[in-house]
Amino acid sequence: MNILTVLGTRPEAIKLAPLILRLRKDFSVTVCVTGQHREMLDQVLEVFDLSPEIDLSLMKQNQTLADVTNGVIKGVSGILKDQKFEWVVVQGDTTSSMATALAAFYQKVRVAHVEAGLRTWNKQHPFPEEINRQLTSRIADLHFAPTKKNLENLIEEGVTQETVHITGNTVIDALQWVLNKTCEPKWNFPFNPKKKRFILVTGHRRENFGKGFEQICNALKQLAQKNSEIEFVYPVHLNPNVQEPVNALLNNIKNIHLLEPLDYLKFVHLMNRAYIILSDSGGVQEEAPALGKPLLVMRDTTERPEALDAGTVKLVGTDQHSIVESVQQLLDNHKVYKTMSVVNNTYGDGTASEKIIKILKSFC
Repeated sequence: MNILTVLGTRPEAIKLAPLILRLRKDFSVTVCVTGQHREMLDQVLEVFDLSPEIDLSLMKQNQTLADVTNGVIKGVSGILKDQKFEWVVVQGDTTSSMATALAAFYQKVRVAHVEAGLRTWNKQHPFPEEINRQLTSRIADLHFAPTKKNLENLIEEGVTQETVHITGNTVIDALQWVLNKTCEPKWNFPFNPKKKRFILVTGHRRENFGKGFEQICNALKQLAQKNSEIEFVYPVHLNPNVQEPVNALLNNIKNIHLLEPLDYLKFVHLMNRAYIILSDSGGVQEEAPALGKPLLVMRDTTERPEALDAGTVKLVGTDQHSIVESVQQLLDNHKVYKTMSVVNNTYGDGTASEKIIKILKSFC
């Protein structure tokens, strides 16, 4: 059975890499990268020793979502016309996943959707991911849902239950692969991350650009000045909408360390050392609970409510007061910290790839 996988962003690469490695033991797999996040994508592929067979090379300066959508549809359509595939595998909620699914539908090739069924039902939050995932669900022939709640979302929308399978999330497969198969890197920090408490910060969401990031930065500045014994480690996303407010507001604060974006291997090991994590990421919402790390999510909504219900994740939005108050509570109240730092396997036990393989084999 011939399978095409298409990925364009770092999160897709992280979540598809363990699945691709496992797929290649049983199937003929062609990996296509769109090239829209070239540098960050290559870092992940290198960790898993993966080399794509096809590169659409879509990276352009100041490209719009329409540019990416158009490029992926044209590129993937050409691949599907030239070669025969039984399945196209896409992951998550990116523009590349949605456009790939649409191209496959046009060519009458079946689509398997990894990480299916996540919903906020608010098309602006997260943008454009919520619409991307809903459109992909309308097209997909197989839905690999991480949790029971994701399955219920799909059934509620009219998806045939026989096509939905609960597998856990492949991000946990990737997380365990890195921690089990790689050594912790040597850190070049002015403090010892093995001995000193630090807060890990990430941020990149489009809906937080502008005032949202200003509020986040002001909160970090206030926290750093109030808690001089705590270090703040912030790998800053390359997007100018992130770089500009972060560098303007947080540069030259002694206990805030602004870094270049980290490769996936280093980031996993850094998460595993962190005392608290502050992030607006989707994937980190799955990874932090699996590592037993309290996570404060700088978003107003989340499509991953399971960890909220378990008490290991808390929504704090981008309001300066809310961020400061929530972080300070974790620093000052050991009981609250202990409650949020329980290891939680809500998003799987690291066997999602095996479950997906078993299901795909039934179609051979």
